[in-house]
Amino acid sequence: MKRGDHTFLLTDRGEAGFSLIELLLCLILTLILLGAAVMAFSNALAGRSYQAARTDAIVSAEAAINIMSREIGNSGYGLLTNGLVVGDSTSSRIHMRSNVSNNDFATDDQNEDVTFYCNVCSASGGSVVRYDAYNGGSTSGIINSVSNVQFQYWDYNEITHSVTGPFNVPTLSTGRVTITLTVVLSNVHGAPAGSTSNVAVRSDVTLRNSPYMLNRY
Repeated sequence: MKRGDHTFLLTDRGEAGFSLIELLLCLILTLILLGAAVMAFSNALAGRSYQAARTDAIVSAEAAINIMSREIGNSGYGLLTNGLVVGDSTSSRIHMRSNVSNNDFATDDQNEDVTFYCNVCSASGGSVVRYDAYNGGSTSGIINSVSNVQFQYWDYNEITHSVTGPFNVPTLSTGRVTITLTVVLSNVHGAPAGSTSNVAVRSDVTLRNSPYMLNRY
């Protein structure tokens, strides 16, 4: 521009960008938010896996209890007693007999002399098995990953109609059995805090063929 000329030449200036510190702060904030989102998603998946494992364990335990309940409830059928073998039934095993095949009071046919017990049960898990004494004996599995199976016995008084128990061994007056299965859950990474490593399922079984129950009808 010439001297004395009133026309000014304007110089374009580029807009200033982010500084290095601002970029680092944005990066750190993004990483924090991304880490929080990933952690929340991971916890949600772990919680879902834990609930799925718990549900599967409960369903398996209920199925096993239903199998045992049908035979335990039928104990003493065709006999003059409740069918429980006193001296061989304890809190960890139950031995019962029934005369389902005939009326000769013998229990030497299939499914007439049965024992349920836990095989090598521990905190890491074992198996509940069914032993049938027929034809030399045979064993079949009922449920795996079980840390404990417990049988409790309730006695019924035919005179006073009172109920006593639970006891760790049965008597000739036993009219009800409580079955408790404790199932070990598989380890789930990131499971909810305070969650238990196993789940217990319980059921009461009435011995409908016991003398007390039969005399009520």
